Amino acid sequence: MTYHWNWGVLFEPSPEGTGTYADMLLSGLAWTVLTALGSWAIAFGLGSVIGVMRTLPSRAANAVGAAYVELFRNVPLLVQMFLWYFVLPEVLPRALGDSVKQMPDAPFYTAVVCLGFFTASRVAEQVRAGIQAIPKGQMGAAQALGMTYGQTMRLVILPQAFRKMTPLLLQQSIILFQDTSLVYTVGLMDFLNSARSRGDIIGQANEFLIFAGLVYFVVSFTASFAVKRLQKRLTV
Repeated sequence: MTYHWNWGVLFEPSPEGTGTYADMLLSGLAWTVLTALGSWAIAFGLGSVIGVMRTLPSRAANAVGAAYVELFRNVPLLVQMFLWYFVLPEVLPRALGDSVKQMPDAPFYTAVVCLGFFTASRVAEQVRAGIQAIPKGQMGAAQALGMTYGQTMRLVILPQAFRKMTPLLLQQSIILFQDTSLVYTVGLMDFLNSARSRGDIIGQANEFLIFAGLVYFVVSFTASFAVKRLQKRLTV
């Protein structure tokens, strides 16, 4: 059977009455952006804490940080998505599990938490590497001036480390945006899921998926270009 291409279908009125099919798909991009932003807030905050823990002079803190990174970094993201959405409510106490299942927009919150915890393991490694890249003599010099370990980390080490890490962290946020394409597996009607489902309904899936791929490319390429320009400006 020969596939009949029809790019004009993207500009036909959508059944929702919100413009064309292309307009409807782009409106679904809002869910993708919200998911990425929520996940990044978790990933940056938690990942920074875990990364710092891995550099502290404490075996317990190092062990906890290493365990977290190894656990979340070595389990595929798709498997983690299924575990958070399908398995977690079943292992919680029954009342709590039922409330999680019945929570409004449960797929959205599941996707945000899953992507946030997964990406935090990668952010943690970048933070750890950034801290360790700062010359050790600066720690000794700050403490010789009477600063405590906490003051030295907060006022001397971390500002320099995060300046060096900014381009890498921004690149990781772009990867996180791309990873949101997996949230359709838990039923979130994001950009990709909207394109896939509408394309299947009207029998023109190829056009919708190619359109989705182009939008992902434009957003990711533009962000990557901006990060490269920023990296040049931050280079000392």
